[in-house]
Amino acid sequence: MSLLRHIHACNTYRPERFLPLFFAGERVGFVRRDNAEVLRRFPRVIEVAAGSLRILPQDDGAAVTAALDEVVEVLVAEGLISKWRDEVFAIAPRWAEAPLFTLDRGAVSFFGVRAHGVHLNGYRRIRGRIWLWIGRRNPAKVVAPGKLDNMVAGGIGGGLGALATLVKEAGEEASVPASLIAQAHAASAVTYKMEVPQGLRDDVLFVYDLETPDDFEPRNTDGEIVEFMLMEAREALARVRDTEDFKFNVNLILIDFALRHGLVTPEEPEYLELLAGLRAGGA
Repeated sequence: MSLLRHIHACNTYRPERFLPLFFAGERVGFVRRDNAEVLRRFPRVIEVAAGSLRILPQDDGAAVTAALDEVVEVLVAEGLISKWRDEVFAIAPRWAEAPLFTLDRGAVSFFGVRAHGVHLNGYRRIRGRIWLWIGRRNPAKVVAPGKLDNMVAGGIGGGLGALATLVKEAGEEASVPASLIAQAHAASAVTYKMEVPQGLRDDVLFVYDLETPDDFEPRNTDGEIVEFMLMEAREALARVRDTEDFKFNVNLILIDFALRHGLVTPEEPEYLELLAGLRAGGA
Protein backbone atom coordinates (compact mmCIF):
# COMPACT_ATOMS: atom_id res chain seq x y z
CA MET A 1 0.00 0.00 0.00
CA SER A 2 1.06 3.61 -0.47
CA LEU A 3 0.96 6.81 1.56
CA LEU A 4 0.65 8.76 -1.68
CA ARG A 5 -2.74 7.20 -2.48
CA HIS A 6 -4.33 9.36 0.23
CA ILE A 7 -2.99 12.52 -1.37
CA HIS A 8 -4.36 11.37 -4.72
CA ALA A 9 -7.73 10.60 -3.10
CA CYS A 10 -7.96 14.15 -1.71
CA ASN A 11 -6.96 15.84 -4.98
CA THR A 12 -9.56 14.68 -7.48
CA TYR A 13 -10.41 18.17 -8.77
CA ARG A 14 -10.52 18.25 -12.57
CA PRO A 15 -10.76 21.81 -13.95
CA GLU A 16 -12.82 20.80 -16.97
CA ARG A 17 -15.68 19.71 -14.69
CA PHE A 18 -15.98 23.11 -12.96
CA LEU A 19 -16.60 26.77 -13.70
CA PRO A 20 -15.03 29.61 -11.70
CA LEU A 21 -17.35 31.62 -9.46
CA PHE A 22 -16.65 35.35 -9.20
CA PHE A 23 -17.79 38.17 -6.97
CA ALA A 24 -16.62 41.80 -7.19
CA GLY A 25 -13.96 40.80 -9.68
CA GLU A 26 -12.47 38.12 -7.43
CA ARG A 27 -12.68 34.38 -7.90
CA VAL A 28 -14.33 32.97 -4.78
CA GLY A 29 -15.22 29.42 -5.78
CA PHE A 30 -15.49 26.64 -8.35
CA VAL A 31 -18.97 25.38 -9.26
CA ARG A 32 -19.38 22.00 -10.89
CA ARG A 33 -21.11 22.28 -14.24
CA ASP A 34 -24.23 20.38 -13.18
CA ASN A 35 -24.58 22.68 -10.16
CA ALA A 36 -24.11 25.69 -12.42
CA GLU A 37 -27.15 24.58 -14.42
CA VAL A 38 -29.17 24.46 -11.20
CA LEU A 39 -28.09 28.01 -10.37
CA ARG A 40 -29.51 29.35 -13.66
CA ARG A 41 -32.85 29.36 -11.84
CA PHE A 42 -31.69 32.29 -9.68
CA PRO A 43 -30.81 35.03 -12.22
CA ARG A 44 -31.37 37.86 -9.73
CA VAL A 45 -28.58 36.49 -7.54
CA ILE A 46 -26.17 34.61 -9.83
CA GLU A 47 -25.35 35.17 -13.48
CA VAL A 48 -24.35 31.96 -15.30
CA ALA A 49 -22.33 32.50 -18.48
CA ALA A 50 -20.63 30.05 -20.83
CA GLY A 51 -17.33 29.96 -18.97
CA SER A 52 -18.01 31.31 -15.49
CA LEU A 53 -20.55 32.33 -12.85
CA ARG A 54 -20.88 35.69 -11.16
CA ILE A 55 -22.62 36.59 -7.92
CA LEU A 56 -24.44 39.81 -8.71
CA PRO A 57 -23.65 42.89 -6.61
CA GLN A 58 -25.98 43.84 -3.77
CA ASP A 59 -26.03 46.86 -1.46
CA ASP A 60 -23.40 45.40 0.89
CA GLY A 61 -21.94 42.14 2.18
CA ALA A 62 -24.95 41.50 4.39
CA ALA A 63 -27.27 41.80 1.41
CA VAL A 64 -25.11 39.37 -0.58
CA THR A 65 -25.28 36.93 2.33
CA ALA A 66 -29.06 37.28 2.55
CA ALA A 67 -29.52 36.76 -1.20
CA LEU A 68 -27.36 33.62 -1.17
CA ASP A 69 -29.18 32.35 1.92
CA GLU A 70 -32.43 32.46 -0.04
CA VAL A 71 -30.84 30.37 -2.78
CA VAL A 72 -29.44 27.93 -0.24
CA GLU A 73 -32.82 27.53 1.47
CA VAL A 74 -34.39 26.48 -1.84
CA LEU A 75 -31.59 24.01 -2.53
CA VAL A 76 -31.85 22.60 0.99
CA ALA A 77 -35.59 22.07 0.51
CA GLU A 78 -34.83 20.18 -2.71
CA GLY A 79 -32.20 17.99 -1.04
CA LEU A 80 -29.30 19.39 -3.07
CA ILE A 81 -27.64 20.91 0.00
CA SER A 82 -27.63 19.73 3.59
CA LYS A 83 -27.39 22.64 6.01
CA TRP A 84 -24.81 22.23 8.77
CA ARG A 85 -26.05 23.45 12.16
CA ASP A 86 -26.54 26.97 10.77
CA GLU A 87 -22.79 27.54 11.11
CA VAL A 88 -21.40 30.11 8.68
CA PHE A 89 -18.02 30.45 7.02
CA ALA A 90 -16.58 33.82 6.02
CA ILE A 91 -15.79 33.89 2.30
CA ALA A 92 -12.80 35.89 1.09
CA PRO A 93 -10.61 35.57 -2.03
CA ARG A 94 -7.50 35.01 0.12
CA TRP A 95 -6.75 34.02 3.71
CA ALA A 96 -6.84 36.83 6.28
CA GLU A 97 -8.49 39.29 3.89
CA ALA A 98 -11.75 41.00 4.81
CA PRO A 99 -14.71 38.68 4.08
CA LEU A 100 -16.94 39.54 1.15
CA PHE A 101 -19.93 37.63 2.53
CA THR A 102 -20.73 34.58 4.65
CA LEU A 103 -22.16 31.24 3.57
CA ASP A 104 -23.77 28.42 5.51
CA ARG A 105 -21.24 25.64 6.07
CA GLY A 106 -23.50 23.09 4.43
CA ALA A 107 -23.37 25.02 1.14
CA VAL A 108 -19.60 25.47 0.99
CA SER A 109 -18.86 22.50 -1.27
CA PHE A 110 -21.84 23.20 -3.57
CA PHE A 111 -20.32 26.59 -4.41
CA GLY A 112 -16.75 25.27 -4.17
CA VAL A 113 -15.61 28.12 -1.94
CA ARG A 114 -12.44 27.73 0.09
CA ALA A 115 -12.84 26.55 3.67
CA HIS A 116 -10.23 26.73 6.42
CA GLY A 117 -9.75 24.51 9.45
CA VAL A 118 -7.32 23.65 12.23
CA HIS A 119 -5.85 20.28 13.24
CA LEU A 120 -3.84 19.61 16.39
CA ASN A 121 -1.35 16.77 16.73
CA GLY A 122 -1.20 16.03 20.44
CA TYR A 123 1.76 13.79 21.21
CA ARG A 124 3.98 12.43 23.98
CA ARG A 125 7.51 11.06 24.09
CA ILE A 126 7.70 7.71 25.85
CA ARG A 127 11.04 5.91 26.10
CA GLY A 128 12.42 7.92 23.20
CA ARG A 129 9.49 7.26 20.87
CA ILE A 130 6.65 9.54 19.76
CA TRP A 131 3.10 8.53 20.65
CA LEU A 132 0.06 10.36 19.28
CA TRP A 133 -3.25 11.05 20.96
CA ILE A 134 -5.82 9.65 18.50
CA GLY A 135 -9.59 10.12 18.78
CA ARG A 136 -12.37 7.94 17.45
CA ARG A 137 -15.22 9.85 15.85
CA ASN A 138 -18.77 9.35 17.01
CA PRO A 139 -20.52 6.71 14.85
CA ALA A 140 -23.41 9.18 14.49
CA LYS A 141 -21.25 11.77 12.70
CA VAL A 142 -22.38 12.63 9.17
CA VAL A 143 -18.79 12.76 7.87
CA ALA A 144 -16.48 9.76 8.45
CA PRO A 145 -18.51 8.13 11.25
CA GLY A 146 -16.44 5.95 13.57
CA LYS A 147 -13.15 6.80 11.86
CA LEU A 148 -9.95 7.69 13.70
CA ASP A 149 -9.11 11.39 14.00
CA ASN A 150 -6.60 13.87 15.36
CA MET A 151 -6.80 14.88 19.00
CA VAL A 152 -8.45 18.16 17.94
CA ALA A 153 -9.83 19.39 14.62
CA GLY A 154 -12.45 21.87 13.48
CA GLY A 155 -13.54 24.31 10.81
CA ILE A 156 -12.85 28.02 11.14
CA GLY A 157 -16.25 29.68 11.34
CA GLY A 158 -17.07 33.27 10.48
CA GLY A 159 -15.48 35.79 12.83
CA LEU A 160 -12.78 33.50 14.26
CA GLY A 161 -9.13 33.17 13.32
CA ALA A 162 -7.02 30.03 13.34
CA LEU A 163 -5.69 30.35 16.88
CA ALA A 164 -9.06 31.30 18.37
CA THR A 165 -10.63 28.29 16.64
CA LEU A 166 -7.89 26.03 17.96
CA VAL A 167 -8.46 27.23 21.54
CA LYS A 168 -12.24 26.78 21.19
CA GLU A 169 -12.06 23.31 19.62
CA ALA A 170 -9.34 22.11 22.00
CA GLY A 171 -11.52 22.98 24.98
CA GLU A 172 -14.66 21.37 23.52
CA GLU A 173 -13.14 18.28 21.94
CA ALA A 174 -10.32 17.36 24.30
CA SER A 175 -10.62 19.50 27.47
CA VAL A 176 -7.20 21.03 26.85
CA PRO A 177 -6.68 23.81 29.45
CA ALA A 178 -5.76 27.27 28.23
CA SER A 179 -2.33 27.06 29.89
CA LEU A 180 -1.51 23.95 27.86
CA ILE A 181 -2.96 24.95 24.49
CA ALA A 182 -0.87 28.12 24.75
CA GLN A 183 2.16 25.87 24.22
CA ALA A 184 0.92 24.60 20.84
CA HIS A 185 2.84 25.92 17.87
CA ALA A 186 1.81 26.42 14.27
CA ALA A 187 3.77 23.82 12.34
CA SER A 188 2.40 23.53 8.82
CA ALA A 189 -0.54 23.88 6.44
CA VAL A 190 -2.08 21.26 4.16
CA THR A 191 -4.20 22.10 1.10
CA TYR A 192 -6.23 19.97 -1.27
CA LYS A 193 -9.07 20.16 -3.81
CA MET A 194 -11.38 17.16 -3.69
CA GLU A 195 -14.49 16.57 -5.77
CA VAL A 196 -17.32 15.33 -3.55
CA PRO A 197 -20.94 14.39 -4.34
CA GLN A 198 -22.15 17.91 -3.57
CA GLY A 199 -19.40 19.72 -5.48
CA LEU A 200 -15.86 20.59 -4.40
CA ARG A 201 -13.94 20.69 -1.12
CA ASP A 202 -11.24 23.35 -1.50
CA ASP A 203 -9.66 23.08 1.95
CA VAL A 204 -6.80 24.65 3.86
CA LEU A 205 -5.91 22.92 7.14
CA PHE A 206 -3.63 24.80 9.53
CA VAL A 207 -1.60 22.25 11.49
CA TYR A 208 -0.48 22.70 15.09
CA ASP A 209 1.72 20.44 17.23
CA LEU A 210 1.49 20.13 21.00
CA GLU A 211 3.70 17.94 23.18
CA THR A 212 1.49 17.02 26.11
CA PRO A 213 2.69 16.33 29.67
CA ASP A 214 2.63 12.82 31.13
CA ASP A 215 -0.31 13.61 33.41
CA PHE A 216 -2.57 14.95 30.63
CA GLU A 217 -5.32 12.83 29.12
CA PRO A 218 -7.83 14.34 26.66
CA ARG A 219 -11.55 14.20 27.50
CA ASN A 220 -14.28 14.99 25.01
CA THR A 221 -17.16 17.25 26.07
CA ASP A 222 -19.17 17.86 22.87
CA GLY A 223 -19.94 14.26 21.87
CA GLU A 224 -17.95 14.34 18.64
CA ILE A 225 -15.27 11.92 19.90
CA VAL A 226 -16.22 8.71 21.72
CA GLU A 227 -12.74 7.70 22.91
CA PHE A 228 -9.10 8.75 22.91
CA MET A 229 -6.13 6.42 22.72
CA LEU A 230 -2.35 6.73 22.70
CA MET A 231 -0.92 5.21 19.53
CA GLU A 232 2.76 5.02 18.68
CA ALA A 233 3.37 7.37 15.74
CA ARG A 234 4.96 4.61 13.67
CA GLU A 235 1.89 2.43 14.19
CA ALA A 236 -0.38 5.32 13.18
CA LEU A 237 1.70 5.82 10.04
CA ALA A 238 1.50 2.11 9.24
CA ARG A 239 -2.30 2.26 9.56
CA VAL A 240 -2.36 5.26 7.24
CA ARG A 241 -0.29 3.31 4.74
CA ASP A 242 -2.16 0.02 4.94
CA THR A 243 -5.78 0.78 5.95
CA GLU A 244 -8.65 3.25 5.67
CA ASP A 245 -8.99 3.58 9.45
CA PHE A 246 -8.50 7.37 9.58
CA LYS A 247 -10.79 10.13 8.33
CA PHE A 248 -9.75 10.98 4.78
CA ASN A 249 -8.00 14.30 5.44
CA VAL A 250 -6.47 13.18 8.74
CA ASN A 251 -4.31 10.84 6.67
CA LEU A 252 -2.70 13.95 5.15
CA ILE A 253 -2.13 15.55 8.57
CA LEU A 254 -0.39 12.41 9.83
CA ILE A 255 1.77 12.14 6.70
CA ASP A 256 2.77 15.77 7.23
CA PHE A 257 3.60 15.03 10.89
CA ALA A 258 5.67 11.99 9.88
CA LEU A 259 7.65 13.99 7.33
CA ARG A 260 8.41 16.77 9.80
CA HIS A 261 9.43 14.37 12.59
CA GLY A 262 11.66 12.14 10.49
CA LEU A 263 9.35 9.12 10.37
CA VAL A 264 9.39 9.36 6.59
CA THR A 265 12.82 10.12 5.11
CA PRO A 266 14.26 10.80 1.64
CA GLU A 267 14.89 7.05 1.34
CA GLU A 268 11.14 6.70 0.80
CA PRO A 269 10.64 6.58 -3.01
CA GLU A 270 7.55 8.81 -2.74
CA TYR A 271 9.25 11.38 -0.48
CA LEU A 272 9.30 14.33 -2.91
CA GLU A 273 5.81 13.57 -4.21
CA LEU A 274 4.51 13.48 -0.64
CA LEU A 275 6.06 16.85 0.18
CA ALA A 276 4.59 18.46 -2.94
CA GLY A 277 1.26 16.69 -2.69
CA LEU A 278 0.44 18.05 0.75
CA ARG A 279 0.14 21.53 -0.83
CA ALA A 280 -1.44 20.39 -4.10
CA GLY A 281 -4.51 22.52 -3.44
CA GLY A 282 -2.51 25.73 -3.85
CA ALA A 283 -2.05 28.78 -1.66
